[in-house]
Amino acid sequence: MSSKANTQSNAQPDLDWSQVKETVLLLNLAVAQLKNSMSEGDESVGSLAQSLTFVMGKMRVIESAAQDLDDCPIKQTILGNWTEVNAKVQSIIVAFQFYDKLTQRLGHLSYSLAGLGELVGDRDRLYSPYEWHGLQDLIKSKYTLDSDKKMLDAIVNGSTVEEALELAKDDANDKKDEIELF
Repeated sequence: MSSKANTQSNAQPDLDWSQVKETVLLLNLAVAQLKNSMSEGDESVGSLAQSLTFVMGKMRVIESAAQDLDDCPIKQTILGNWTEVNAKVQSIIVAFQFYDKLTQRLGHLSYSLAGLGELVGDRDRLYSPYEWHGLQDLIKSKYTLDSDKKMLDAIVNGSTVEEALELAKDDANDKKDEIELF
């Protein structure tokens, strides 16, 4: 391709259907990859959750049996080890909560990309500011975390990605002690 032809195409980009179609195809690919990854992750985490439930049940039995023992070094050893294992189980539960937050965010991302693909793929909606604002509002309505809503608002209002991430990080640090154990 000559530099003159390249300059012309850069100066007057061709936004025909095929370019939009290619963009939509890549957005659909991203959505499919996200959904596939989430599905695979859910299977693994489901197995881990079943194992954790089993372990917690056995821990209750061990604790109960140890409590029934007369006070002796073996009882203290069992209960001491039970306490350490219980602390690790609680940290696993916290990790599951973070995984849940991650899957929620990936679900929102998948939903957002799918909505973006639909909007970009619809010539009647593509150039309508109302449609774009409607998509932004719809995406925001799906968010359950305030930090995600703040990040969207920051990006829409012109913040850089780094600024939006810093805002979300600050919000998360303010609320890091609010994680509930179940």
